[in-house]
Amino acid sequence: MSDRTATAVAGDSAVDATIAAYIESWNETDPGRRQAAVARAWAASGRYRDPVMVSDSHAGIDAMPALSEAEGLAGVQARFPGFVLKRTSKVDSHNGSVRFAWSLGPASGPAVVEGVDFATLAADGRLEQVVGFIDRMAQG
Repeated sequence: MSDRTATAVAGDSAVDATIAAYIESWNETDPGRRQAAVARAWAASGRYRDPVMVSDSHAGIDAMPALSEAEGLAGVQARFPGFVLKRTSKVDSHNGSVRFAWSLGPASGPAVVEGVDFATLAADGRLEQVVGFIDRMAQG
């Protein structure tokens, strides 16, 4: 892929706005505002999968059960108070697919988890599916 093509697709403001709403949904502690961010980011039939959590639909994503214990976006915030999810790479997108790297950790400290999300967009530009991969997780 040429640099010109990579820059053009990576700068899609609609995709960037969708990913910004996705990141916002992970960081928002107010339930109403978090659910609004989920609705902005996700198609109603959205599906989320990573090694420890799986869920479907807006309500399911907000209350996303972990594979090993009940968690969800609210549960992640309760388990890791003061932690924030940050996008750590540009957003790459083409043909309805998206990828970006992220980290989770204290707002002013080092990340304790890092990974990459791969997403598929619905026809309206919201997330249809996100599959997350954890690249590094601090032990302890």
